[in-house]
Amino acid sequence: MKRINNSVLALSLFMGMAAIHAQEKKQLTLDEAVQLGIQNSKNLKIDAAKIEEATADLLEAKNRQLPELKVSGSYMYLPTKPTVDLKISTGSGGAGSPEVHQVAYGSVNLSVPIYSGGKIKYGIQSAKYLVEASKLSTENDKIAIAYNVAQAYNNLFKANQSIKVLEENLTASQKRDETFLKLENNGVIARNDRLKANLQTSNIELQLLEAKNNYNIANINMDLLLGIPETTEIEVDQNYIDEGSDVKTVDYYVNEAKENRKDLQALAQQRKAAALGTKSAKAENLPSIAFTGGYVAADIPKFLTVYNAVNVGVGISYNLSNIWKENSSLRQSQAREQQLAANDELLNDNIKLDVNREYQNTDYSKKRIAVYEKAAEQANENYRITKNKYDNGLATMTELLDADAAQISSNVGVINAKADAALAYRKLLQTTGTLTIK
Repeated sequence: MKRINNSVLALSLFMGMAAIHAQEKKQLTLDEAVQLGIQNSKNLKIDAAKIEEATADLLEAKNRQLPELKVSGSYMYLPTKPTVDLKISTGSGGAGSPEVHQVAYGSVNLSVPIYSGGKIKYGIQSAKYLVEASKLSTENDKIAIAYNVAQAYNNLFKANQSIKVLEENLTASQKRDETFLKLENNGVIARNDRLKANLQTSNIELQLLEAKNNYNIANINMDLLLGIPETTEIEVDQNYIDEGSDVKTVDYYVNEAKENRKDLQALAQQRKAAALGTKSAKAENLPSIAFTGGYVAADIPKFLTVYNAVNVGVGISYNLSNIWKENSSLRQSQAREQQLAANDELLNDNIKLDVNREYQNTDYSKKRIAVYEKAAEQANENYRITKNKYDNGLATMTELLDADAAQISSNVGVINAKADAALAYRKLLQTTGTLTIK
């Protein structure tokens, strides 16, 4: 039996050690977390593919200005004797037509565009604008990801701080329970008062369980955002809560947004591309001119041999149906321009609204800190006074426990208010497009 108990103990120790090693801890500052989140973002991988697609479209547009060189050849075997009726005299004195059983033919054709109404030029410029728009959209997504990571980091920090405060208060409450139990045993206080204190301790334990649950959820969310194993426990650095101490006027942030918002700049590039698309659509009604050249060789045994048949010239192409057909491509491009112009106006209005809203939220968050700090001072002083009164028999147990609960709530509120203020300032920077990604 002793051997079995030793085996169980060894297995328990082994499993405990395995659990400790399975939960890897990683200390990260907010800037490090943002960088890691951007590095492993799946959305940015999609954006990278979009940039590659736009770059491929640009390459295709550039290829249209290069010469086209085509080589073709064929060989045919004729199993039956074809009827050949020559309309010119062969000088053979009326001999029958030659027997043809095989034909070989080859050609090389060169075409160099000279004029296409500007479609090639407009296409290249338009593709360049769209590549730039894709890159700017990616930068805008990076800023959004930076804020999302900051928000998750903030939630993790608040959950962690709540755990610390609740653990401290739980320890104090448990010590108080021990004291009250001794007082009850000595007949100093009633059993009902001691039970009230025990109930307060149980409530703190429930709050602590909820806080730990929130922390675990926030930690898993953070791990997924950063692209690291879900078993990693992240240790946060609270220095970021001191950000945003110097907030400028709202007009400053509105102007910053107009100059730095990447989505606004991307839309401007799309509008340029659409304008060129309209020019390109108009060019469809113009003729195309190209330099042409070629070489032809043919061999029909016992009948015809052709070689050194080189040709050069100029080719003109014009679609006469454009005379009576309405240019649908032009109407589509013009509608696209109108749509983007309306989007630009709407985005500018939304930017003004976003900046003003987040500016007000930042100001509100900073004012909340002062209110919470004042409330915490009052709650701490109230608990001190109530505790003295209770020790001297001038306050009830209920009053003491209420004062203790208010003290806990106020202290947690101060921490959360500071963290929310720092996050609100980062949100303001995101709306202006100036959120720094280090």
